[in-house]
Amino acid sequence: MQGKIIKGIAGFYYIHVETSGIYECKAKGIFRNRHIKPLVGDNVEIEVIDKDNFKGNVVDILPRKNELIRPASANIDQAMVIFAVKTPEPNFNLLDKFILMMNYQDVPTVVCFNKEELADDEYKNELKKKYEGCGCECIFISAKNNIGIDRVMEVLKGKTTVLAGPSGVGKSTLTNLLIPDMEEQGEVSQTGEVSRIGRGRHTTRHSEIYNVCKETYMCDTPGFTSLNLPDVEKEDLRFYFEEFVPFEGKCRFNGCMHVSEPGCAVKQAVEDGIINYDRYKSYTDIFEEIKNKKKY
Repeated sequence: MQGKIIKGIAGFYYIHVETSGIYECKAKGIFRNRHIKPLVGDNVEIEVIDKDNFKGNVVDILPRKNELIRPASANIDQAMVIFAVKTPEPNFNLLDKFILMMNYQDVPTVVCFNKEELADDEYKNELKKKYEGCGCECIFISAKNNIGIDRVMEVLKGKTTVLAGPSGVGKSTLTNLLIPDMEEQGEVSQTGEVSRIGRGRHTTRHSEIYNVCKETYMCDTPGFTSLNLPDVEKEDLRFYFEEFVPFEGKCRFNGCMHVSEPGCAVKQAVEDGIINYDRYKSYTDIFEEIKNKKKY
């Protein structure tokens, strides 16, 4: 029987099988011997040892499409990061770091701005141009007023998506709209009853996947206020800012890092308004952060 790991905690793995439900499983010792750890998002083969109480063992991990370091997960098709357009004011440096982290792991990012009713069209168009310019899809919603939720569902459909965002941006409201029965999805207890693990005192402190609808999964991650930079060298940082790619090789010097070198095509594109200045400023800030980090 095949299913997907939707949660792993204390040595137990909870496997969603579309045709029958969620099984509580232990992983066979063979994985430890092969130094393989099952991850949330893994597609696995299980053997059922107690049909009535939904118990089983993970006997095989199917080949992974990818493996994310942060958040630790597998077979992720895309990431959706939620920020508010206002209240709280978006931390664009944090957003740019998230996009960098996903680019580093070769995962496309969808930028979703909530509370769209708080901003005028001019401001929203600026944000859209800014983030579509770096290769992201950019959508605006109002979880409070149920606006744009259909578009979010279209973006999620048929994919496994990491959902992330800082506190206070409406991520919980959005997830509850997307998965009305979210609290009903959880591990099966020894009595066969479904535990409520969605919210309240069981607020997620680890990555966890929910089944939105057929073949559509959402990996909910804890709220974040800071991100560790991926292990990228400052000389390679430019390759993870997609708006820089068309200008690669057009600078005066080979290996130009687009910071202080003269004759830089990227800096000229910033001056010409082709590359967004704030995105470039994020690049130079992150560049300096990596540079200073390497000193210690």
